[in-house]
Amino acid sequence: MTDYIYSIEANNVNKTFKRKNNDVKALNDFKIKIKKGSIHGLLGPNGAGKSTFINILGSLVRKDTGNIKICGVDIDKNLKLAKFKIGIVPQELNIDPFFTPLELLELQAGLYGIPKKNRKTEEILDNVGLIDKKNAYARTLSGGMRRRLLVAKALVHNPQMLILDEPTAGVDVELRSSLWKYIKKINRQGTSICLTTHYLQEAEELCENITIINEGKIIKDDSKENLLNFISTKKVSFDLLNTFEIPNNLFQFNPIINNQKLHLTYDKSKISINNIIKILDESNITFSEMNTYESNLEDVFKKLIINDGNN
Repeated sequence: MTDYIYSIEANNVNKTFKRKNNDVKALNDFKIKIKKGSIHGLLGPNGAGKSTFINILGSLVRKDTGNIKICGVDIDKNLKLAKFKIGIVPQELNIDPFFTPLELLELQAGLYGIPKKNRKTEEILDNVGLIDKKNAYARTLSGGMRRRLLVAKALVHNPQMLILDEPTAGVDVELRSSLWKYIKKINRQGTSICLTTHYLQEAEELCENITIINEGKIIKDDSKENLLNFISTKKVSFDLLNTFEIPNNLFQFNPIINNQKLHLTYDKSKISINNIIKILDESNITFSEMNTYESNLEDVFKKLIINDGNN
């Protein structure tokens, strides 16, 4: 068996869709490396090229140029083996309404050539919370249940790499939380995962590494920790105990006073919160409580996409 470091390794992948009026460049020298055993986020606005790349991995779209390996297997040299190593959960709810979950998983396992003795149909259905619906027609399932059924279908052949394209779209908060737990569980069991999502909280919760793509090209590829540190701006608020006129040395922090709260914005790479407290103390400004607010992944995403659009 081929040993590999990256579950997905793509280099200089290009794809242009031919149109009558103008061609659309969907991927532009696209490069990505997804580490074996990781949960990797692939983020970007609508039309960024995420789905095109996923469709290339699933052999639904042909790349124009470039090289892609799935779990060490070059898709140009052995597409059949590469496809067996990957499971894809599509964004669309493409489920036959006249089959039950049990039948759908058994059919999927048969298509992958999994012997009956090696199938884990009921175990998978139990893991995604559908065991009690195993004999119900798919058309009777709720949207959230159908979403879980798609995840189950992608797991029947025990893939080494799982692609989740908007796995919690249209799913309520409780179900989203349970899906997060299951994603973490199968990752701990050894499955590498690539996640595309518009819920940036989801990427922040699940992903170790994140690639941000816009207009078919990579604009940022780093660990989640480094991305969250990318924006050094931080906010702090103080519950005030006294009234005062804002001193001159506070104007550098864009002060706002509202409902006995003082709100300040500062660059954590240039000044510490202790220095700000010292300034307040020297200005005889007293407070009962302090709250700080870090940048989140949404702030990073907005900054990168806006900056990329202005280039």
